[in-house]
Amino acid sequence: MAFRDGCLSISGTGRNFMIRLNKIIATVCGIGFIKKGGGTIASIAYCIVWFWVPCFSLNLQIFLLLFVLIAGVWSSAKVEKIWGQDNFRIVIDEVAGMMIALLFVPVKIKYVITALVLFRFFDILKPLGIKKMEKLPSGWGVMADDVLSGFYALIIIQTVITLKLF
Repeated sequence: MAFRDGCLSISGTGRNFMIRLNKIIATVCGIGFIKKGGGTIASIAYCIVWFWVPCFSLNLQIFLLLFVLIAGVWSSAKVEKIWGQDNFRIVIDEVAGMMIALLFVPVKIKYVITALVLFRFFDILKPLGIKKMEKLPSGWGVMADDVLSGFYALIIIQTVITLKLF
């Protein structure tokens, strides 16, 4: 980075760094480069982290969710210019959706698996207006369908827990 005419400009090296950083974020440290099932693997990876690190307080979960949402919109918008619209490599949106699906969920394997299955169901089939969310511009469209899928999964898993269905 250098200052030129009173403005901060990013040199070629700095620009390359930013492109690499956006790819790392969007692919969740490279998970998105898995050609088949990268989204599912990213979702499972977050479930494992969430399950094995139960010290995540609700406040920390919400803070991390907001961070992932902002980083996801930003990085997705940048890498779409390179890879194309909502490319399969972008899996940060699946992590955000799983983060939402697991909010307020007790740390029990049966609930984690149920939340995962519900989230992937909504994310893959895209019913109930989820498909329309993809039409939002740039990184917003990438993230929004998974956010809505996560909310649908959250509503159902919370209903299951509240009604003690299992």
